[in-house]
Amino acid sequence: MTFSHNPDKYPHQTGWRAYQEYLRRNQKQVDKIRLRRLCQRLILGGMVALMVVLVGKVFFTDKEKAPAPAVRIAEPAPAAPPAVPLSKTGQPKKLIQKSDVRIFLGNTRLTNVVEQPVEISFDHRPYRVYTSLDLDLQQYLLKKMDRVNSRYIGIVTMQPDTGRLLTMAGFNKIDPDQDACLRADYPAASLFKIITAAAAIQEKGYTARTRLKFNGYKHTLYKRQLTDRTNRYTNAISFKDSFAQSVNPVFGKIGALYLDQQALATFGDAFFFNRDVGFELPWPTSHLEVGPDSYRRAEIASGFNNQTTISPLHGAVIVSAIVNNGKPAEPTLVDRIDDPSGRMVYQSSPRFLPPAVSPETAEVLDQLMIATVKKGTARKPFRGYSRDKVLSRLNVGGKTGSINNRTNDVRFDWFVGYATEKKGSEKIVVSVVVAHEKYIGIRASQYGRMIIKRHFKDYFTKKSQTGTDSSS
Repeated sequence: MTFSHNPDKYPHQTGWRAYQEYLRRNQKQVDKIRLRRLCQRLILGGMVALMVVLVGKVFFTDKEKAPAPAVRIAEPAPAAPPAVPLSKTGQPKKLIQKSDVRIFLGNTRLTNVVEQPVEISFDHRPYRVYTSLDLDLQQYLLKKMDRVNSRYIGIVTMQPDTGRLLTMAGFNKIDPDQDACLRADYPAASLFKIITAAAAIQEKGYTARTRLKFNGYKHTLYKRQLTDRTNRYTNAISFKDSFAQSVNPVFGKIGALYLDQQALATFGDAFFFNRDVGFELPWPTSHLEVGPDSYRRAEIASGFNNQTTISPLHGAVIVSAIVNNGKPAEPTLVDRIDDPSGRMVYQSSPRFLPPAVSPETAEVLDQLMIATVKKGTARKPFRGYSRDKVLSRLNVGGKTGSINNRTNDVRFDWFVGYATEKKGSEKIVVSVVVAHEKYIGIRASQYGRMIIKRHFKDYFTKKSQTGTDSSS
């Protein structure tokens, strides 16, 4: 996949980096325009609210007071909020759009938040930001983080049916000010097998039972392994098991021999590589560049390269598509913003991104990811889950990935997955990256198990207390 850019602005740059620089410079101009409009809307909204209050005082006596406009205030509710301007439907007007929130928040950091609300300043006025984070789960993860053996840790938990983030917990030993959950320069490793599998299912009709062949070791990728030659050393394996065991030569052959350049690029695009996704904080795009070379395609399809990169937040978005029958959730971190007087100036609402795959493809991907936890590369950290009081009540799927950096002093370790309630509607997706240094500490899949068990333990306890738990 190639990108175009303006040669007058960047005469000495070509390719993806120049394209990203072009986008960043363009975004600054867009942000300035949005900032001016945002300030205008806030000022106008405040004037309208003041007029509503004054009109109420003039036209209503003490015996006949004006009815209070309907305002949705989340806990903890501020005292005595003033009236807000109403739309024709009688609902509060949203004065700030999601696209404006990034400008509104400025340099505010919302990773590792441990208390609500978050106080910010905009246009020299204080505002309160209420996030979607589960602070108990967030604090639990922050206490569990292995900061001794890890260079980076990024942990994102999301509700796939709403896009609301429940955790954004990160650690960056090199640059503490850089958000480890939003960085998009981590090698995707075998996570990209999800994209390759989606393309093979939807374009080539693969099912979980499709039989495939490979030669050599499972986790190597030599050019001699990328042929259809069969001999006495050839191994046969199902598509489901090759995904669960993360067999590189199988996925390398799919990329080099069975899927063309356009197919990999198209499905990468469908899963939002090289594309901006709406979010309240600056979020770099993940990088995918597919070329005509067949071995290069094999590396990309199997995740056997350092050039395809991704962020933990993007990992959660990808998995949400599998849980949502092919439709990724647009992530959101800010539930609500209140102005100094308690008037709500922003309220989020669930949004879905365009479908990445068909529901039928998502169903097969679900089978592959469940097999990964049951008998694949995530089996060990989830061992005994069928007998666990909490985990046994869930359907759990996932995908692991690991690769060294170019200098071989860091081992990137991934787990992305989901858990859905067997007898209920509760579901979450998780995305974890850990960059291990000299020694391997807590693995990404172990963090995944911690998150799932802790979240659903609290959830089932609340269900039991309210009498809505039919299994208790």
